Amino acid sequence: MNAPAAAVKIHPTAVVDARARIAADVEIGPYAVIGPEVQIGAGSRIGPHAVITGHTRIGSQNRIHAFVSLGEAPQDKKYGGEPTRLEIGDRNVIREFCTFNRGTVQDAGVTRVGNDNWIMAYVHLAHDCQVGSHTIFANNAQLAGHVHVGDYAILGGFTGVHQFCHVGAHSITGIATVVLQDIPPFVMVSGNPSKPYGINAEGLKRRGFAAATLTELKRAYKTLYRSGLTLDQAQKELARQARKCPEIQVMIDFLASATRGIVR
Repeated sequence: MNAPAAAVKIHPTAVVDARARIAADVEIGPYAVIGPEVQIGAGSRIGPHAVITGHTRIGSQNRIHAFVSLGEAPQDKKYGGEPTRLEIGDRNVIREFCTFNRGTVQDAGVTRVGNDNWIMAYVHLAHDCQVGSHTIFANNAQLAGHVHVGDYAILGGFTGVHQFCHVGAHSITGIATVVLQDIPPFVMVSGNPSKPYGINAEGLKRRGFAAATLTELKRAYKTLYRSGLTLDQAQKELARQARKCPEIQVMIDFLASATRGIVR
């Protein structure tokens, strides 16, 4: 007698290597392929035709949809087969046809994705990308190698981010934005190439930022973008403003570590 459907966790057509480390309650759909060096945490669900390979570690309660490719070799001509990694945290939603590549030894050797991210269809994360938590990537957002994305950032559909760029926490991009330089925290950008259009006020309201904090962040934005000050002068003024609004320190720290210049 066949087992009840609810008791079947791994579909009989799935190809799961015996060496893979998979929690007992993980669900794996039809025709999925799971490689020998893969780890998958409790409560995760893997959709049909998904392919997970390489040194890939996936946390708990993730929802990985159909035709996703996770942990393939980096698309980098310098890659020589080194045992680099992909690490994905907990409670992420990864929709259809997403592709996340492993890292390279030229960087940290690992591509990382944090927790509670909502990643829509056809998103690509190239080698060595570092994605925080609570982000939203709309359909076809594309990250080149070595890109860093801060917590709560939102990338609009068809956003493309140049290699080595940093996208600050709580920032947002419009549809089809081309990012060639770093985006400071809290800032809203759009266009090709991207231009700044104020702070992400609506997103910050939804996350519970107080009205007084929003006022100070708007003032900080004007200091950085509308005051006519040089970047060094603006940073000094922002340091003064941060004494009243600690959130501005997040922007100051980001500016101090910017590697490609900022969208301005």
